[in-house]
Amino acid sequence: MTSGLWELVLKGVWVTVQLLVLSALLGAAVAFAAGIARTHRLWIVRFLAGVYTEVFRGTSALVMIFWVFFVLPLAFGWQLVPLWAGTLALGLTYGAYGAEIVRGALLAVDPAQQEGGIALGFTPAQRLRKILLPQAVPEMIPPFSNLLVELLKGTALVSVMGMGDLAFSGNLVRLALQESAEIYTYVLLIYFVIAFLLTRGMRALERKLKAGVGKEPVKEKAVVAADPAGAPVAGGVR
Repeated sequence: MTSGLWELVLKGVWVTVQLLVLSALLGAAVAFAAGIARTHRLWIVRFLAGVYTEVFRGTSALVMIFWVFFVLPLAFGWQLVPLWAGTLALGLTYGAYGAEIVRGALLAVDPAQQEGGIALGFTPAQRLRKILLPQAVPEMIPPFSNLLVELLKGTALVSVMGMGDLAFSGNLVRLALQESAEIYTYVLLIYFVIAFLLTRGMRALERKLKAGVGKEPVKEKAVVAADPAGAPVAGGVR
């Protein structure tokens, strides 16, 4: 593959990374807003957050991209550039899945923690900021890590708008060289490397957050027991 074609692929990688970062930031903001709203004491707030979650979880991300890019201009008279259209569609779609992660983590915090905050006279906002979120956020990291990898793979959908992401660039190179196996192998490896770096980064973040609340990530440890003769036996089984 020539240097010019490699440059095209690298530009596609850069577009994919930009789209991933922007849609992840939007998705995280929406996930926390909707997830916290789903635990609100007012039923109307819970209802509206539930409607958003169900609508965007129940629709196809590909169709949502088409709707934002092609239908939105007809309805409101303004056109989003492909990068922002993809960011909006993917951020709102994956943010709906993230909202359920946030809601589940908040509800998993021991109710006694809430009661302690009430006894101390904390307002609902203070209880959320000082008690619930510090304990819930570390538990959100593993499912958020999986969702981030899914979002990375979902970025390939924006190629339907003609956006020059990694998938689109790989297809152009394939058409130029008439070689599918080699090109798509490279594309698969690039996606894998990005996903691997994401998961490693999220694991490091999980360790840091759990250390901040006095917890350590669960590690499997071998149990060593001794038999009557004094010989150690791994796992406690002779």
